[in-house]
Amino acid sequence: MYVWGRLARMVATAKSRGPFRPGDESRLKFRCLPSDIDRNMHLNNARYMMLADVGRVDIFLRLGFLGLARERGWGPMMGGLQSVYVREIKLWQRFEVVTTVETWTDRHLIGRHRFLHEDGRTAAVIMTTAGVYDRGNRRFVPIDELIAELGIDATPRPLSGQEEAFLASHQGLRELAKTA
Repeated sequence: MYVWGRLARMVATAKSRGPFRPGDESRLKFRCLPSDIDRNMHLNNARYMMLADVGRVDIFLRLGFLGLARERGWGPMMGGLQSVYVREIKLWQRFEVVTTVETWTDRHLIGRHRFLHEDGRTAAVIMTTAGVYDRGNRRFVPIDELIAELGIDATPRPLSGQEEAFLASHQGLRELAKTA
């Protein structure tokens, strides 16, 4: 089942998981299939990113963001990610992807995707930064504005040390990319 099948299954079951609010988790279960593996017979690095996308779209659907984005001409935009792999996910193994919105700054949503074995041990973690682009006004939407438009009464928690380091690393790599 390639990405489209997994995405369709997630969309079909989104209502059963209920609305998403800050502090909630998206929890999606998968099995490592032959189309997911590399020569080492485990989940390949590209598939981790694709499955993290499915977790993010689950949150977008359950927040009501996709409808709002369509109305306003907004689009989610990934800024970047950092991943670490600590245990392999082998062929046919079941696992879960737990996606959270950790916090936000004026322009960055900080997300985390944990890939968990059935026994709860972490296989991998992906940290992401993303924003929302307003195509009509050619600007990035301040995250507090987005949160208010979604009808959510929430304030971000302060960034952790790891999140500050992640954003600093991300900014340094962006600067490098712009000069290359």
